[in-house]
Amino acid sequence: MSGHRQSTKRRYLTWAVAGTAVVAGAGIAAQTSTAATTWPAQRTYTGRAFDTCAAPSLAAMKAWHTGFYGAAAVYIGGKNRGCSQPNLTASWVKSVSTVGWKLIPLYVGAQPPCQTGSSPEKITASTAASLGAGDAADAVAKASALGMKAGSPVFLDMEPYDITNTACNDAVLTYVRAFDKALRAKTYRTGYYGFTGSSAKAIAKATDKTDLPGNMWYALWDKQNTTTADWPFGATQWTNHSRGHQYMVNSKESRGGYTITVDRDAWDGPVAITG
Repeated sequence: MSGHRQSTKRRYLTWAVAGTAVVAGAGIAAQTSTAATTWPAQRTYTGRAFDTCAAPSLAAMKAWHTGFYGAAAVYIGGKNRGCSQPNLTASWVKSVSTVGWKLIPLYVGAQPPCQTGSSPEKITASTAASLGAGDAADAVAKASALGMKAGSPVFLDMEPYDITNTACNDAVLTYVRAFDKALRAKTYRTGYYGFTGSSAKAIAKATDKTDLPGNMWYALWDKQNTTTADWPFGATQWTNHSRGHQYMVNSKESRGGYTITVDRDAWDGPVAITG
């Protein structure tokens, strides 16, 4: 993910600086514990997925539907989204879903105040809650407009930052909680993309689990296609089809005459409800 917002060199530097140690924590409460009393059944996909900056053309998606990948992550919005999305329309979503693709909605919202580099939208202590709620409303609107229905997940992309900076970390957690609470109020499942040594670790080790994400997509580039063998957090965390693992990045691959640079993901979790 950060490769879609940063250079490759920058990406590996930030991950290295963030570190790789993790702390096991308690399990996350069921993500349907608030808001609607009746939730649509989760649509689950288990298998290999990919993410890439811009949604590929419909022709490319058809050519790539060979069985190697079964799901694709798409950047539905956020002020920090790195690429324009000329192909990502409701018609595209309907068409690729008909082909057989499962889709993983990803939203690049506000980024940590202590994160190095510039971002169009950054969290501050005073705006964290309002930004989180506002971004969630935008994420729901974007997902709905694309034909991704209530019950679908939205994964919030949080890039690496110094989680030992207490003020910064507190602001991020406030933002995430506000985002998730607002998302659930609209009956969308909550997800989170982050790095095992920083942004994901902050969620995993948080003592207060209130309004934290119900699904975890962890970046750990160990080239292991698994969501279990290298699981870096507590064994009781994000169980029951709630995990994704970005295990390889910047993989240039060709299928059916179409070459795309993708990140590879192992997936055992929710995907968008479409069609």
